[in-house]
Amino acid sequence: MTVVTAPSGPRANARPFLYGDELTAIARVLESGQYGHGTETEAFERDLAAYLDVPDVVAVSTGTAALHLALLAVGVGPGDEVVVPSLTFCASVQAITATGARPRFVDVDPATLCTTADHIRAGITPATRAVMPVLYGGRAIDLTSLRDDLTAQGIAIVEDAAHAFGSFAGDRRVGATGDLTCFSFDAIKALTCGDGGAVIPRDPSEATVLHRMRALGITGSRIQRGHALTYAVEGPGFRYHLSTLHAAIGRVQLSRFPEMESRRRTLWSTYATALHGIGDVTLVDLDVANTVPFNCTVLLPAPLRDEVHTRLRAADIAVGVHYPLNHRQPAFTPWATPLPQSESVWPRILNLPFHPDMTENDVYTVAAALRRALRLAAGRASASAAGNDQDLDQQPSGMVARR
Repeated sequence: MTVVTAPSGPRANARPFLYGDELTAIARVLESGQYGHGTETEAFERDLAAYLDVPDVVAVSTGTAALHLALLAVGVGPGDEVVVPSLTFCASVQAITATGARPRFVDVDPATLCTTADHIRAGITPATRAVMPVLYGGRAIDLTSLRDDLTAQGIAIVEDAAHAFGSFAGDRRVGATGDLTCFSFDAIKALTCGDGGAVIPRDPSEATVLHRMRALGITGSRIQRGHALTYAVEGPGFRYHLSTLHAAIGRVQLSRFPEMESRRRTLWSTYATALHGIGDVTLVDLDVANTVPFNCTVLLPAPLRDEVHTRLRAADIAVGVHYPLNHRQPAFTPWATPLPQSESVWPRILNLPFHPDMTENDVYTVAAALRRALRLAAGRASASAAGNDQDLDQQPSGMVARR
């Protein structure tokens, strides 16, 4: 029995998808009386580690918390720079500034909306302490050509894989490639805990630091503290633990994840078929054979994007634009820098409704509405241009039309 969260279909841009067993799991944990970090959280960590084929997973309260802890674990702090694409959710940048470091914004490849090794290399300065590739849409990023240089300079890779749980990087899952990888398990992710996240440490010592920091800097587990007279706080820390209630949801979701992989890949492929042949629409390539898609993003002609967005919203088609460029956000203007590719592609981005409850009919409904909105927007733009030309033709000789 699946649980359909409302609204659904094209009226939702993204929605949680529940299988039904999450309700039973939550009730079981509620009855246990243990709602903070507990045995259910640790069981979820073991399940994740087994799925990804990694030694350890540190579950935390959000994906943002995961990024913050990962940056601190590699020593990022005041005076440092972290290379990050501007085209990402603002959480990536807030995690950097929370350490006292500065974001160093870099460009993206318009074909994938992901940054590349070359973009990151161009952003490295003597102050760079870490780089944060963002796996937009769930697509893995190949930094092979850059790894030796990063290692030689003592620069860490902190992978923002908020979109990418379940995707592959080569023959291994994202998170199992040896990088410090951060996942988000919020409501609309492919694997949801309601809210949550995780860090995949690179070695046991890093795991120890992350475990301690997510628990207010306290050493020892919550169960151990319950039997002891006192406890030790050995360093900085935060209340970033993942509750047992959220972990219970995550365990059910993980047990059904092969179904989620199939649903999302099928949905994206259905969109690819439905959008084929619609003029002025370019589907952003997610390398779907190796990716568990998080979204479906198209590029439109920049002069038409805003009107198409307005028309589709008016037709109850929940399109969006993900994400506003961070180097143009008021909070981050001190670190603004020209990014020609990001700035040229952003006015073209449109995110179509994409969630596992959508049907094939829903996808074709969206495609038909997009085709119509584009036709109307293009017609209006042509009429406006023709009107401007006519105005110019009607000006008396020697006069110039004012704009």
